[in-house]
Amino acid sequence: MKTENAIRILAGTMILLSLALTRFVHPDWIWLTVFVGINLIQSAFTGICPAESILLRLGLTHDKAACGKAES
Repeated sequence: MKTENAIRILAGTMILLSLALTRFVHPDWIWLTVFVGINLIQSAFTGICPAESILLRLGLTHDKAACGKAES
């Protein structure tokens, strides 16, 4: 699996988990959803993606367009 797909899976999972925790545990878990959204937006502008760094250290292969970075 390439990093782009893994990041999308990770972000989607974190959002769904956050929404479930918000509904069934405590409303303040919504801040996890906010954090994921802000991180996705900043990575699109800056090209810096902490999740990509972690996934690369775990051994996933690097691809050209992970976390909003498009290499030309």
